[in-house]
Amino acid sequence: MVKWVYGFGDGRAEGSRAMGDLLGGKGSNLAEMASLGLPVPPGFTITTEVCAYYYAHEGAFPEGLKEAVGEALGHVGALTGRGFGDEERPLLVSVRSGAPASMPGMMDTVLNLGLNDVSVDALARRAGDARFAYDSYRRFIQMYSNVALGVGHYDFEDALESYKETKGLSLDTELDEADWRKIVAIFKEKVEACAGAPFPQDPREQLWGAIGAVFGSWNNPRAIAYRRIHQIPESWGTAVNVQAMVFGNMGTTSATGVAFTRNPSTGEKALFGEFLVNAQGEDVVAGLRTPQSVTEAERLASGSDRPSMETAMPEVFKTFVGVADMLERHYRDMQDVEFTVENGKLWMLQTRSGKRTTAAALRIAVELTQEGVIGREEAVLRIDPASLDQLLHPAINPNAPRPVVAIGLPASPGAATGEVVFTAEAAEQLRSIGRKSILVRVETSPDDIHGMHAAEGILTARGGMTSHAAVVARGMGKPCVCGAAALRIDYAEGLFSVGDETFRKGDVITIDGGAGQVIKGEVRMSRPELTGEFAILMKWADESRRMEVRANAETPQDARVARKFGAEGVGLCRTEHMFYDLQRINAMREMILAENVKGRRAALGKLLPMQREDFIELFGIMAGLPVTIRLLDPPLHEFLPQTTQEVAEVAKALGVPSEKIARRVAELREVNPMLGFRGVRLAVAYPEIARMQARAVFEAAVEVKNRAGMLVQPEIMIPLVIARPEFDAVRRLIDEAAAAVAAETGQSVPYTVGAMVETPRAALRAGEIAQSAEFLSFGTNDLTQTCLALSRDDAGSFLGRYVTAGLLPGDPFVTIDVEGVGELVALAAERGRAARADVKLGMCGEHGGDPQSIAFCETLKLDYVSCSPFRVPIARLAAAQAAIRAKARELNPVSTPVDR
Repeated sequence: MVKWVYGFGDGRAEGSRAMGDLLGGKGSNLAEMASLGLPVPPGFTITTEVCAYYYAHEGAFPEGLKEAVGEALGHVGALTGRGFGDEERPLLVSVRSGAPASMPGMMDTVLNLGLNDVSVDALARRAGDARFAYDSYRRFIQMYSNVALGVGHYDFEDALESYKETKGLSLDTELDEADWRKIVAIFKEKVEACAGAPFPQDPREQLWGAIGAVFGSWNNPRAIAYRRIHQIPESWGTAVNVQAMVFGNMGTTSATGVAFTRNPSTGEKALFGEFLVNAQGEDVVAGLRTPQSVTEAERLASGSDRPSMETAMPEVFKTFVGVADMLERHYRDMQDVEFTVENGKLWMLQTRSGKRTTAAALRIAVELTQEGVIGREEAVLRIDPASLDQLLHPAINPNAPRPVVAIGLPASPGAATGEVVFTAEAAEQLRSIGRKSILVRVETSPDDIHGMHAAEGILTARGGMTSHAAVVARGMGKPCVCGAAALRIDYAEGLFSVGDETFRKGDVITIDGGAGQVIKGEVRMSRPELTGEFAILMKWADESRRMEVRANAETPQDARVARKFGAEGVGLCRTEHMFYDLQRINAMREMILAENVKGRRAALGKLLPMQREDFIELFGIMAGLPVTIRLLDPPLHEFLPQTTQEVAEVAKALGVPSEKIARRVAELREVNPMLGFRGVRLAVAYPEIARMQARAVFEAAVEVKNRAGMLVQPEIMIPLVIARPEFDAVRRLIDEAAAAVAAETGQSVPYTVGAMVETPRAALRAGEIAQSAEFLSFGTNDLTQTCLALSRDDAGSFLGRYVTAGLLPGDPFVTIDVEGVGELVALAAERGRAARADVKLGMCGEHGGDPQSIAFCETLKLDYVSCSPFRVPIARLAAAQAAIRAKARELNPVSTPVDR
């Protein structure tokens, strides 16, 4: 029979951390902690296979599940000395989700399940505290009704706030037993009014309602958005964890908290966390109360006057430090732990590898390696290549003025500037039109996940370093300032105020998540350097990497950035970009408007020295590294004016009639320019263009050699090739130019000529083309367009629906379409190598900077990838990880390292 339920507790467990796919991250780690002998409240996990069954059978549960759950509940009751549904010694449980991948706050949780109008009094008698019992009951009614019955969370919050106002109170902790009894009655009336039925009193009805609700929450909007952002497959599902309740709200000797074994913002090896006395777990992450620091060092650093856990509960703190240290050593990584203290006894509720900023991740990986905990290759695998992007973007320039208007907690480092928005939807709307925003909220909730993803940064008035906003922002790599208590936010008016300053929706602010500052207006930024742990880890990555990483660069600025970030050459120099400068475009237009070869040569004669100087500078910056120069590629009409006013201005500048320009624009206009007169076809129709560009390359190479004694390695690439004969025709022009320059200067330049494979036909005929071409470079931008019949400029109107509906695994312009485009690349690589064993193979489209696409390139053993300069470190790390995993597969085909 299929085993649906796995128990844990009392130093034993049926599962382990190796069973994360089946038990989810929370369930497998609870089992592991129980096996280690740590104080874990007993419970059981319902597997992810039940989730799959639940969705495949329209919300039904598999046969035998209820009996297995009943048996597991009996075992938990035996361990705790209580009974589920027992009116005198009731067993109360929590019901929590737990997916194989960490999804903090995205799915639903129910605490205190099993309470009803009878057992609440039994709980009060057992605890000797009726106030605590009725506080727990009202929490349960609120959570269960929201999760399982669809009653709005804010319906209860509004009722509670209204009640406190009538009593002249501000904090929940000021309410006494009589108050909570009244609030329970108010909440039950609210449930019956909204749900159309009384609040359920049968604990088993409550349990199955909660289990179904947690499985159902796998597909709530925020969970779906989170999975889309983090590329978590829907098929994984979630497990459900049912666990005996322990109470952090039983008075001043009880508490609840969240902590990290190292600082998740900086990576510093120091315990970092927050707790609340007389509270339950949801209070910490909700940000409704200001939490206290776990350690005294944190308290002093934050300037708080409230006691730390270290001083308020010294014995518990000592025990907790030992547990946290054990967990980090056992898991060999920084842990994010949740705990509760019930009447002075510590209970561990969860551990998982903690989400951290990229800067912290680098420091932790390097320091764990230096401590001998992990090896260099594992350290390289620990870093998400895409996350490096947050380190490669601007930070506030240290010399820039900072008109600081408010201070909060430095919840997630980095800086961001954007327009103030107050809703997730507004952030998404601005991003859709290319504008940046800062999402400002009193506190965020899981329902804000899509707006947090769309915004450049997050600012909240409430919440601590482990609040929802802080944890999610760190995971996303977004700057975040939390707990800026001076902010007064008015959602209805669309503004927030700080003292005498008022900021409305659309006003620009800057936040510094490393300093916790809110700054008026836009602030000058600066680029970070590849130093410290970043540089160390990149060195380790390069030791494991097989593929070269080059950059797509044609300007001196891009080339210098590429070299600074470790590029090993230029994989794509788009020469047309050199002609768009205002001082050059008119010469280009003269060439296009010329009515004969003589006129074109005259215009090209003006362009030749410009191209030559560009190449001299580029070759100098690359200092002898290979430089792949693509001949002119785009349709000629792109260089000509389009509107009547633009035509008149150009006609005046060139001294030609407007009618001539308009006529030439009409002649060059095409229905679909992407498929027309461009690329190699320009060189076939106007060979003088290819001759000029080739001559500029060779003259520049000779000049650099003479000036600096530097041997240049130019690689000339012919774009949009579809057959060997056209390649050969243009290659002859290049060879002739090389011979002519050698004859004139007495110096020959070593060079190679290759083809850009960006059409299906070129991929299919790669074997023939490779007989003449020394290298093939896959231009996957256009290959994706021509293979999938998609225009990257227009597909945005419908492509997202394909991805959301699962019709495509992802955006094929971001990550290569392995089944279609990828198969063409694989076929071309195989045929190219069969025709020429030493043919060099590379990828120079946007996919060259995408980690998943780079992993695919490693499977084909391509020689290099080329990407934008600021993605070079990302590509270096991704290429190293792909090589490490490939080596692991070769050594052990059954088990390979997989990072989730």
